[in-house]
Amino acid sequence: MPESPAILWRPDPAAVEASQMREFQRLMGERHDAPQGDYAEFWRWTIDRLDDFWEEIIAFAGVVWERGDGPVRDGETMPDVRWFPGARINYAENILRWSEERGGESAIIGRHEDDRREVLTWDALRGQVGALAARLRDWGVGPGDTVCAVLPNVPQTAVALLAAATVGAVWSVVNTDFGPQGVADRFAQIEPTVLFTADSVQFNGKTIDLVDSVPTLLEVLPTVTHHVLVDQTAVGDKTAAGAHEAAGGTVSAAGRDVPSVLFSDIVAAPQEPEFEPVEFSHPLWVLYSSGTTGKPKGIVHGHGGVVVEANRANILQYDARPGDVQYSAVATTWVVWNLIINALMRGVTIVTYDGAPFAGGPHRQFELLASEKATHFGTGAAVLSTAQRLGYSPRADYDLSHLRSILSTGSPLPDPTWDWVYEHVSETVKLGSDSGGTDIASGFIGSNPTAPVVRGRLQGPYLGVAADSWNSRGEPVTGELGEFVVTAPMPSMPVAFWNDPDGSRYREAYFDVFPGVWRHGDWVTRHTDESYVIHGRSDSTINRGGIRMGSADITQIVDRVDGVAASMVIGAELPGGDYYMPLFVVPNSGTEVDEALRERITAAIRAELSPRYVPDEILGAPGVPTTRTGKLLEIPVKRLLQGADRSTVNRDTAADVGILDWYIDFAAAKETDPA
Repeated sequence: MPESPAILWRPDPAAVEASQMREFQRLMGERHDAPQGDYAEFWRWTIDRLDDFWEEIIAFAGVVWERGDGPVRDGETMPDVRWFPGARINYAENILRWSEERGGESAIIGRHEDDRREVLTWDALRGQVGALAARLRDWGVGPGDTVCAVLPNVPQTAVALLAAATVGAVWSVVNTDFGPQGVADRFAQIEPTVLFTADSVQFNGKTIDLVDSVPTLLEVLPTVTHHVLVDQTAVGDKTAAGAHEAAGGTVSAAGRDVPSVLFSDIVAAPQEPEFEPVEFSHPLWVLYSSGTTGKPKGIVHGHGGVVVEANRANILQYDARPGDVQYSAVATTWVVWNLIINALMRGVTIVTYDGAPFAGGPHRQFELLASEKATHFGTGAAVLSTAQRLGYSPRADYDLSHLRSILSTGSPLPDPTWDWVYEHVSETVKLGSDSGGTDIASGFIGSNPTAPVVRGRLQGPYLGVAADSWNSRGEPVTGELGEFVVTAPMPSMPVAFWNDPDGSRYREAYFDVFPGVWRHGDWVTRHTDESYVIHGRSDSTINRGGIRMGSADITQIVDRVDGVAASMVIGAELPGGDYYMPLFVVPNSGTEVDEALRERITAAIRAELSPRYVPDEILGAPGVPTTRTGKLLEIPVKRLLQGADRSTVNRDTAADVGILDWYIDFAAAKETDPA
């Protein structure tokens, strides 16, 4: 008989009754006779009364918008639903409205590896956004134009996003660890008009000068007409800003001179922002996900959907309030960075950090939490599990009594790490492991302030999310492995994929298996209490620390390395929260997969994509396994590495059975001897 799941934390009954979720639930009881029982009952009501739920959330949050006289949604079946047709809204306006109430208080606190600390008050944030938005308008940037950035997690990046949103432009950002090819694969397809870059960044004890990379970036982004250099003037000896001035305010690239200006000069004179009211589904930003072939797909989210979702999640699921302090250990490429900015929508103070997560040692993240008296900590599971494996005990060094919640995401949290948090971080913190992603810029299942924390389980679906687990026949299953699905639309589902006029790529990504039902690509077990366990990706997407990457993004770089004939990369989630990412390389005739070739491959991935995607192992292989029609057999190999029996592989589909058998044998040997 299986053991009962271990309850690690229970909410204080008084805190539950004082939560914003309970306040909203009571209000829905008065207005719509909503059930006042447990969370699962109320969740079912929000699904049954979907339109009422979302309209009431907007009213409860005090969203600034022009409602119009249209319905809540036009259409019933995903992905063709259009939310609030005729309504007009602006994402930045719904954040900066907090300057009226909290003007002189901290909005964004910027922390750096060298212990520099910069503070933007709500008034200063509003003034800088207004000044930058005015400059964008001077350059002719308006609704539908694209503004891109290669920037770290610093306050200036938030200002740039909000300025782009203010004028109705479309925003997109990647972190500074991306090489030119990785930047081009994402940004070239969305044709940016303006590019922001940083002059330098501190990471792992080193100051990295980024100015020299600007001409190369502009060469691969020929549509850019203006460049903004975010000058970290307190870093180093100010040589980057000096070099910029010496160049006369232009950058030469590919035979053209692109006007360039310092960020600090633009925002030196604060201005009142003029917000562009845009249609509810007007594009706000482009995030990126990728299948197994082709360039990364541009996922477009709308102003209205993100505003509504940000309020729903922060009010109901996270119980975030004005004056709370949220710190998240993230890079700008990861959607969780967008979620930090979303927290500003509830008057929360956010803390940014652009250094290495463990700069100086495993204490770094917890020092930041303690010194800023953070109430909410968002992080990838790897940060917590690494500290746990190193045997570190934060509570021995720091007072973390102000910390109310930890939100772990990106990958399943190993069971020992759940226990470590309560033994070595805080006995009173609410630890949540949430799942959502780039696709919706939010979560599907995870935190709520009213349920206990059970080791290894996500507490349940977010309110308004029709989550379920289905078998291959499209039947709901409980207590067994199934595909995670969402059976009703959400406002923050993508409004489109970029360059997908007929919506075919969008449908293929989520609706190819169950028409009209969102299939997310996760293996889950749903329990009778509506809690979930996630077992990992059911497709071949590489997912390191929550940032997804298509396998083709990596192999197209590897295949260009001298001596490589072909390659295949696998990302496999393993029991206990581990992740295994081997790269299989087929060498050219007369070449061996030796240390020299491995070093060339590693250098290429670091330079052209990101150090994040350097594989765990680089292995020589006789070939890459494909079907008779040439489709790469990544998913069967991944499942073998995750422990599936070899009988689950259909060998008859293989173009070369001998090559497929090599991988079957490799997986079996790996299971026998993991080292």
